[in-house]
Amino acid sequence: MIKVGVIRGGISSEYGVSLKTGSNVLSHLRGDKLNKKYKAIDIFIDKEGTWHIDGKPVSVGDVSNKVDVIFNALHGDFGEDGKVQQMLDQWNIPYTGSGAVASALGYNKVLTKEQFTLLGIKTPNYLVIPKYENKDGDIKVYSKKIGKQIHEKLSPPWIVKPLSGGSSVGMRMCRTYPELLNAFLEGINKEVDVLVEEMIEGKEATVGVVDNFRDQKVYVLPPIEIRIPKNKSFFDFEAKYTGVSEEICPGNFSTNEKVELERLAGLIHTGLNLNHYSRSDFIVHTKKGIYALEVNTLPGLTSESLVPKMLKAVGADVSAFIDHLIKLALKNN
Repeated sequence: MIKVGVIRGGISSEYGVSLKTGSNVLSHLRGDKLNKKYKAIDIFIDKEGTWHIDGKPVSVGDVSNKVDVIFNALHGDFGEDGKVQQMLDQWNIPYTGSGAVASALGYNKVLTKEQFTLLGIKTPNYLVIPKYENKDGDIKVYSKKIGKQIHEKLSPPWIVKPLSGGSSVGMRMCRTYPELLNAFLEGINKEVDVLVEEMIEGKEATVGVVDNFRDQKVYVLPPIEIRIPKNKSFFDFEAKYTGVSEEICPGNFSTNEKVELERLAGLIHTGLNLNHYSRSDFIVHTKKGIYALEVNTLPGLTSESLVPKMLKAVGADVSAFIDHLIKLALKNN
C-alpha cells in the first residue's frame, strides 16, 4: 500500500482554503475507490510553520520516513512559492505539482507576466510599486506621489495587488483616482511590493491543464466563464470564495475564443515548465482579444473549486484525478 502524506494548512493567508483542499483530498483517498491502494496520512502545518502528524510535532525528516509521496494541498506562501518544494527535494520526497523553480516563477506575478510576453501572449500593461518604507515619508504625501505616477502611465481603472501570492489575496479594483489613492493610504504596499495593472474589460475565463491525461501529453480542460457582479472581479479573493460568482462550464465562448483559450493555457503550462496540473486566468476582450493575467500552479481542490468543475464537465472523476496526480509524482521522482 502506497503511503500518501497530504500536507495542508500552512503559514499563508490561504490557510483555510488549504485545509479544505487537503480535507477533500484525504476524503477521496480514504473513500471506497482509493482506500485499498493508498494509506492517507494527514500532515497538518500550523500557522507558525510547525508540521504535525496525529497531533504531534514532526520534522521533515520524520515525514520522509513515514510517506512514499506527498500530495501538496498547501496554498499561498510556502506552499506555492517553491519553498516547500525545495525542502521536499532536499529530502528526496516525491510530491504533486510543479517543482521549486517553476513554482517560484509562477508565484511572482511580474516574472510570470515577463514569461507571458516572451511566449508571445498578451498581458495587461503594468507598473511595480515598491514596498512602502518609513524613509518614503508621510503616507499622504507618498500616496499622492505614487498615484500621480500611476495615473500618468496607466489609464483607469486599475487593478492593484501584491506582487506575489495566490488567489488574488489583497487585490483592489480602483475605478477612480480617489480609490487608487486610498489603496496606498490604507497600506496596500506596506508588506510587499505591489503590481498595478490596467484593467481590461471583458469576459473572465479560467482554464485548467493536466499532464499525460487521457492519452494526451498536455490535456486542456474546458474553459470556465466567470460571471461576477459589476463591483467585483473574479480575480478578487472575496468573489472567489464567498459564493458571489457564477461559474459556467463550459463557458459561453465562441469557437475561436475557446480554441485560443485552450491553446494559451497549454502554452503557459509548458512554457513555464509546470508539472502535473495548473490553471490559468484570462480576460477575453471583444475587440482586443485574449489577455493572460495569472497562473495558479496549485489550483484548489475543494468541493467549490474550479478544477473539479472542469473535470466534471468532461466526465472525469475527482478520485481518479487524485490517483493520476499521485502516479505522476511517483513516476517523475
